[in-house]
Amino acid sequence: MNSIEINNLTKRFGNFTAVDNISFNVKEGEVFGFLGANGAGKSTAIRMLCGILLPTSGDGKVGGYSVMNEPDKVKKVIGYMSQKFSLYNDLSVEENINFFGGVYGLEGKKFKERKDWVLEIANLKGKEKLLTGSLPGGIKQRLALGAAVIHEPEIVFLDEPTSGVDPISRRNFWGLINDLSANKTTVFVTTHYLEEAEYCNNITLINAGKIIAEGSASELKTNYIKNKIYEIECERVVDALDILQNENYVDDTSIFGNNIHIIVNNNFKNEEQIKVTLTEKHSIAIKRIDKIVPTLEDVFIHLLDKEYNR
Repeated sequence: MNSIEINNLTKRFGNFTAVDNISFNVKEGEVFGFLGANGAGKSTAIRMLCGILLPTSGDGKVGGYSVMNEPDKVKKVIGYMSQKFSLYNDLSVEENINFFGGVYGLEGKKFKERKDWVLEIANLKGKEKLLTGSLPGGIKQRLALGAAVIHEPEIVFLDEPTSGVDPISRRNFWGLINDLSANKTTVFVTTHYLEEAEYCNNITLINAGKIIAEGSASELKTNYIKNKIYEIECERVVDALDILQNENYVDDTSIFGNNIHIIVNNNFKNEEQIKVTLTEKHSIAIKRIDKIVPTLEDVFIHLLDKEYNR
């Protein structure tokens, strides 16, 4: 059963098309990753799916309600957390929880149970009077998620929820996301941390308002990159990258940390070609060359290169 069904959804601002005729489905209880670079159309799409922004054309159903014709009903079955955490920094922890509980109509015993749950997942029991703006990023992030789902919505939208927090806090936050999914909540998440997308059941990649790929992490790696990928650890990384970009046996190049990833084509015969190119011709010492399994970042860069070179 699908929690979200999107059909030819489009949003234009004057002559600019922010979201261009996109269609996809999200299954009930899954963690769905919606990925793209800044300006790709992710936030505009989410605002339409949350009933905040009306589409120019097309439609979608969120929790069974039309985003075009029933946006107010959509808002009642979802939770939403923006990349700015959706909290009021000048209110205390308790005041924020009380505010969101009131907005969603919680009261009595039910509200107390949900308030205790939010304080527990945020590790803020006994700290209710702290000013929200004084909280560390990871704690504030967990509080914001708790506030967004305090009413136990069927679907929660998380727009860049881990932006600006440390890796350990990000990992802990994804533990909460998985708990929500295990309890049948559908989680629709955008992120620019591509390693996080590995946690998603299904992924859609968007660029310039258009969907360019979709599938599970393993399907994206298998279906969209057919050629071999090598990781190279060497000296003068930037120089080496520029040199390899111009070799006829290389399709794509990118920097990963202090290393280089290259996607080779049919002109590639063996690793000796790389050694000849870098070491013999340009005196760049190579520490290692390894054939690797592609990452989602490899897939994303490869697909973007294809889009830009059309």
